[in-house]
Amino acid sequence: MLLALTGATGFIGQYLLRELPKRGYKLRVLLRNPPSMPMQCASAVIGDLARPRNMSAALEGVDAVIHSAGFTHGMSGVPEDDYRSLNTEATIRLARVARRAGAKRFVFLSSIRAQCGPAADTVLTETDDPNPTDAYGRSKLAAERGLAELDLDWVSLRAALVYGRGVKGNMAQLMRLARSPFPLPLRSIVARRSLLAVENLSTACDTVLRVPGPLRRAFIASDVEALTVGEMITAMRQGLGRQPNIFPLPPVILELLFRWIGLEEVYHRFSGSLIANPSALIDLGWTPPVATPVGLQHLMYASVS
Repeated sequence: MLLALTGATGFIGQYLLRELPKRGYKLRVLLRNPPSMPMQCASAVIGDLARPRNMSAALEGVDAVIHSAGFTHGMSGVPEDDYRSLNTEATIRLARVARRAGAKRFVFLSSIRAQCGPAADTVLTETDDPNPTDAYGRSKLAAERGLAELDLDWVSLRAALVYGRGVKGNMAQLMRLARSPFPLPLRSIVARRSLLAVENLSTACDTVLRVPGPLRRAFIASDVEALTVGEMITAMRQGLGRQPNIFPLPPVILELLFRWIGLEEVYHRFSGSLIANPSALIDLGWTPPVATPVGLQHLMYASVS
């Protein structure tokens, strides 16, 4: 199967670029500029996805598209119009060209934020009415709805917070906390958060690419087990060969402490529950190979090896 991949220079795209050929796929990477690519990959220059060039030629002969390019959540200085232009309009434009080129399936790497805000009171499933609360989530949901209007077999993977080697953002901040030599006052946070190992995301892509019949829907993609932030730190420090060394502290004081050290956003991200249920994707045949605690241990071990 020949796949067209966007976003190959990003954190997730780089991993898919390495792993999908191991599963028997040929890759054609759609690029803004033509840097050198691995030998197993062909490349096609399409320019900025918002103003592409030669997109029809780039997609000629591909069997499916994995679209991972876009503005990510929390990118500094990105206004709502830019989220809509790249995450929504460019996605729909790419899908239209893919349909005309004969692609059999369009896999869109969306986000759990297309379904909810930064926290949720109930366990999330695809049957819940989507309620994104920021420009990023709205742009992802609008892209899904645009795909649903096309005569094309599409899949959206609403990914929980993805972690793996090279991750940035709030997860990278949490890794820095885990590396610190100090005891951490995190045991009082009982909220659980769903994460997604990048290895599990890769196998989710493989699963939806191989389903023979039409799909035309969104799937939640998350690790099976949701953890508290204390459990995340425990797993990370185990990966470093250390004891967890966490203790309780009243939440009000803890929030002030995080604000004082400049990590207030990290506190709010991990102190509210967000539990996602990936049962629909599992029913499709997906078997996530990495358990969250083990994935976090390996992440930290790899970061120092």
